[in-house]
Amino acid sequence: MIKRPDELALMAESGRLLAQVFAHIDRLPLEGMNTLQINDEVERLIVDTLHARPASKGQYGFAYVLNASIDDVVCHGVPSARDVLRSGQIVNLDITLEKNGYIADSSTTYLIGEVAYPARRLVQATYQAMWKGIAAVRPGAHLGDIGSAIARHARAHGYSVVKEFCGHGIGRDMHEEPQILHYGHAGTGLQLQEGMVFTIEPMINQGKAAIIHHPDQWPVHTRDGKLSAQFEHTVAVTATGVRVLTLRPDETPLCAVDSGTP
Repeated sequence: MIKRPDELALMAESGRLLAQVFAHIDRLPLEGMNTLQINDEVERLIVDTLHARPASKGQYGFAYVLNASIDDVVCHGVPSARDVLRSGQIVNLDITLEKNGYIADSSTTYLIGEVAYPARRLVQATYQAMWKGIAAVRPGAHLGDIGSAIARHARAHGYSVVKEFCGHGIGRDMHEEPQILHYGHAGTGLQLQEGMVFTIEPMINQGKAAIIHHPDQWPVHTRDGKLSAQFEHTVAVTATGVRVLTLRPDETPLCAVDSGTP
């Protein structure tokens, strides 16, 4: 659970490379592309340019390098040539990358073309909710502090938090302990220690929190058909606070973060 300094350095390198992947996606003409094209573009970048491994491919039988979750898809959206992105949609792209044996995990919800205000508001609030959770990370804090901060922000904007999925410890394995719930009570749960590395990845619904699982688990939809958004970063607990290992090159943190070596 606790990563050594040398392990943290390797994880930071994986996070840096993954941030480059999202910077590349930011430059793509997503409107009009299908999600399988995006998947294949990301795989070429990770393998051929960054000389890394797309860690999601083959994990739990998944055949692709990313999840592409459109509109009411909460998570686990499967890339498809049939899913052509259209103006007005939102799509979450969730990507993992492994370099030198260590994995980073991150996701972003993109606005496609001209998106209506209710959808833009949901996406903005979800991004802010993730940062509320990140702001709660520091040595001596509790896991419940993270979930409480996220849920409070979501509820204040009239949204609900999906409870069936959570953040997770990460390192040599994609999913390690502890689980990071996106709801809960401040001051409760495991106490954070320097060297812990985990993801914070709230899924926030425009309507109710209820979801529908398909028989093969791919994908998951909101039960009421309303929109869902998600953002995710991999973070490390430092001696003084938190470092965001997957911070994008042009991304401005919404809280104080450690930019040095964890």
